[in-house]
Amino acid sequence: MHAVADRDVGQLFSVGKAVLTPLFTFAWRFRVEGLEHVPADGPAIICPNHTSVLDSFFLPLVLPRRITYVGKAEYMDDWKTKYVFPALGMIPIDRAGGNASERALAAAQRLLEDGELFGIYPEGTRSRSGKLHKGHTGPARLALRTGAPIIPVGIRGAREIMPPDAKLPKPFMTCRIRFGRPVRPDRYRDRTDDRMVLRQIIDEVMYEIRALSGQEYVNEYATKRDERLPGQAARIPSGPSANGHDADGSGDEAEQRPPRSSADALAHPRVSAKT
Repeated sequence: MHAVADRDVGQLFSVGKAVLTPLFTFAWRFRVEGLEHVPADGPAIICPNHTSVLDSFFLPLVLPRRITYVGKAEYMDDWKTKYVFPALGMIPIDRAGGNASERALAAAQRLLEDGELFGIYPEGTRSRSGKLHKGHTGPARLALRTGAPIIPVGIRGAREIMPPDAKLPKPFMTCRIRFGRPVRPDRYRDRTDDRMVLRQIIDEVMYEIRALSGQEYVNEYATKRDERLPGQAARIPSGPSANGHDADGSGDEAEQRPPRSSADALAHPRVSAKT
């Protein structure tokens, strides 16, 4: 476990953004939608899909505010990234879980309580297949602890610019980044230890990401195995989401479908789930 002091995180963010912005905007075209959903001040949890290593560069590039995010702890073992990534705004997290992951979430909680933006990939790792995977509940836990809204984000095109295992990105292509309406935890604030609530919140976030990104959703956690093998497809309708997006990312009105989850039951439960 590598400790990184809060004061060390993001020290070079403004410098790095100033240097990379002209380079990246020359090399690629960016189409950004829904930026008005990101609050001008105060805390928010930014939750994007993750299909390319470039996601962590492209997202801060288009945001008007500094964002701090989590990254795999293995970056701290490489001298080339040990100091640069934290200085640019990365908190290392041990993806094996346990106390190390909890300490990373505690650091994220302090940032949110200070009114900052915090970014976290709910899938926990890059999707090598390009499909959207089941989300982990860390973002939902942070939202309930701090009251910060979760902003779902759909990134399209980054994978085509730099596919998995590619050594160099392809220039002069387009990346589309769509910010969705906030998923707010207010109605669940008195049920912070309810595992069903955590799952409900993150499922809603993943549904919104699917609508924004247009990805196929697979109801299993992302792993490093060969994701070309068939997996269990999630039973999510293709109609409009709770936040008004279509699952194909078009945003057009569509035929109403049956409820996609237990949101109503959780909002007015007969029996509260115990942890």
